[in-house]
Amino acid sequence: MKKFFLPFLLAITFSFGSIFWYLETPRELAHSPIEFTLEQGSLRHTAARLEEAGLIGNARAFELLARLMGKDSMVKAGNYEFEHGLTPLELLSRITKGDNSWSGITFVEGWTFSEMRKAIDSNPDLRHDSMDLSDAAILSRIGAAESSPEGLFFPDTYFFAKGQSDFSVLERAYQAMGRRVSREWKNRGEGLPFSSPYQALILASIIEKETGKSADRPMISAVFVNRLKAGMKLQTDPSVIYGMGSRFEGNLRKRDLRSDQPYNTYTRAGLPPTPISMPGILSLDAALHPAKSKALYFVARGDGSSCFSNTLEEHNRAVNRYQKR
Repeated sequence: MKKFFLPFLLAITFSFGSIFWYLETPRELAHSPIEFTLEQGSLRHTAARLEEAGLIGNARAFELLARLMGKDSMVKAGNYEFEHGLTPLELLSRITKGDNSWSGITFVEGWTFSEMRKAIDSNPDLRHDSMDLSDAAILSRIGAAESSPEGLFFPDTYFFAKGQSDFSVLERAYQAMGRRVSREWKNRGEGLPFSSPYQALILASIIEKETGKSADRPMISAVFVNRLKAGMKLQTDPSVIYGMGSRFEGNLRKRDLRSDQPYNTYTRAGLPPTPISMPGILSLDAALHPAKSKALYFVARGDGSSCFSNTLEEHNRAVNRYQKR
């Protein structure tokens, strides 16, 4: 009976001729996908939030529709993702059924792209469209202009519908990193030795791998920035290890530091050619806002923190104290 009177009651909000168009026309999204977290609340609040997100065009009409369909108290909180626009009826059905068919995947700060791919390939809830593709093919598929995938994806937890393509997650992680790098670059400090946001991303990836304690990030950044400005080699072990790939067996030896390769920052000046890991927001912020310091050296204390020195003499004393004791 409610369905029979629905067109007449909706006429309160719409002209009669546009009611059926409203019910049967999918909403055009401003961008795709739209991630939406629906919290527990009144139907009016829910409808208003859906309108703000661009998922519906008229909150009052959607609220009225839900009440007439008898679903005003059936809306379920949860994390939703919309890849394309839905009709009001489809959207109402979606949010009243809930997001039990949804899953998530977490990419950890400091992971390499290889580790990220392993997590994607082993996730049972994703459709593995990228599994047999090369890194270059994946970059092409998501529209990335870069030649290396390393460091281009933001570490976070991404929710998705079960059975969804892994490319949807890859695209979102890539776009998320792009947004954050762009925002940090616009607000960067002065006098930095970077000619592009990508160079800042490279340093952020090194900071991510060098950091044992979060509070040390700005100081570690200052050391590397000061070295770049002075024309000194970065001499960072994580970069050497990354360049060694499968040849690294867990112990970095002197001959490894002397063996030249593109990522050996003991034999080559400047930044390595690409990032070496997936940096988080704190490392990105540190790379573009280093501490105000003249430090040129640091050594691990053994408790996760680092000791910083301005001169080689001070550094040698710190090495003797913390590394050779």
